[in-house]
Amino acid sequence: MRLDTLGNPVTVASEAELAAVDAFVGGLLAYETRAVEVLAGAQAAPGGCLVNAYAAVLWLLLESPEGPVRAAPFVARAQAAAAGASERERLTVDFLQAWFGNDIDAALNIAEAAVTAFPRDLVLVKLYQYHAFNRGDSPAMLRVALAAASANADVPYLHGMLAFAYEQCHLLDAAEAAARQALHLRRKEPWAQHALAHVMLTQGRIDEGTDFLEGLRPTWTGLNSFMLTHLWWHLALFYLSQWREAQALDAYDQHCWAGDRDYSQDQVGAVSLLARLELAGVEVGDRWADLADHLAARDGDTEQPFLTLQYLYGLARAGRPEAGSLLAAVRRAAEEAPAFVRETWRDVALPAAEALVAYANGDFAAAVRGLRAALPRLVEVGGSHAQRDLFDQILLDALIRSGRLVDAQQALEVRRGFDPDGAPLNRTLADVYDRLGLPAQAAQARDRLARRLAAR
Repeated sequence: MRLDTLGNPVTVASEAELAAVDAFVGGLLAYETRAVEVLAGAQAAPGGCLVNAYAAVLWLLLESPEGPVRAAPFVARAQAAAAGASERERLTVDFLQAWFGNDIDAALNIAEAAVTAFPRDLVLVKLYQYHAFNRGDSPAMLRVALAAASANADVPYLHGMLAFAYEQCHLLDAAEAAARQALHLRRKEPWAQHALAHVMLTQGRIDEGTDFLEGLRPTWTGLNSFMLTHLWWHLALFYLSQWREAQALDAYDQHCWAGDRDYSQDQVGAVSLLARLELAGVEVGDRWADLADHLAARDGDTEQPFLTLQYLYGLARAGRPEAGSLLAAVRRAAEEAPAFVRETWRDVALPAAEALVAYANGDFAAAVRGLRAALPRLVEVGGSHAQRDLFDQILLDALIRSGRLVDAQQALEVRRGFDPDGAPLNRTLADVYDRLGLPAQAAQARDRLARRLAAR
């Protein structure tokens, strides 16, 4: 029996089939485009179990209604081949079947058991984290990575997975230590780079974060569209805090919205960054119209609430009629979604969706009501702390626009704790203090703003 790149035994009929499995394993963990080589490998090996299971996984990661349709033939092949496969491979097929059938609870249980038995199966660790992340279950992300940690001390990608799980659990010191261990083992470990960028953003280490990511840009080669655009997204957030607005806008044009414009993660990254640019006072021109042209096909897409909310905001902000269709789809999901996620759609995603549409339409009081109802439980829709912060920023702007300046001042000062010198934040804070009749505090905010601008 042959071994994969991590030393796991695999049932394959040829070296070419093994190479396709390894391309997927290595590409998934490193966020590299070579993962797609598994599709050709599966087509060439219709009787292969793992290669077809991995091809199906790749299609399910498309995060669109098309994904399961494209995955279906590979799921069937993997199922047919499972009888002649190893226990680990059969567990992978069981996990795949549960995911394909939208039984995510079962999929997570199968993956956790498989990782306990086969801790070098980092594909299942990664996919377990993917599903736990989409449900906002950060402790589960950490638990599965820790279960595999002792068996993978030599693997940088495991340390990167640990780093992001620690960060999402607000265990920032542990996150930084794990990320730095990953980067010690492999400087080109994009998930660890990304996790450490999260830590620096959360701790207000803006200049350090900018230098860190800029110094790593030469390693951003061969990455898939999501990873490349997302690293640039993080760099753009640092630029925006420094009020390097031209660089932030250029990051959007040349990198964040220059990859796969039909892919879910690239689309929501673009929505999020464009919204933040606009909220910070950057003139974005006709970019919403261009972005909405690609979002229009999402008018009924409720694959994941976190993704749907951002598609919806982009469409509503551009004034597209598809926003109404997508809002109607959210309302249906609140009644008809699978049981494990129906409450999240009903009690979290729906009020947030209605609030985002209200905000885009200028009804700021309704936006405040809806977002205040949703935000305490927004973690349930998925996404990272940094990504979900968009909704806090929209609420803050709605508070100011609806004249709730006391609430806005409170929120701004809390935000200043993790972005003390942020230029957009201090500009807004100065204006709010002026309107509240607190000129000394407004002057202090302007002094912080002036120091930041002088340091650019």
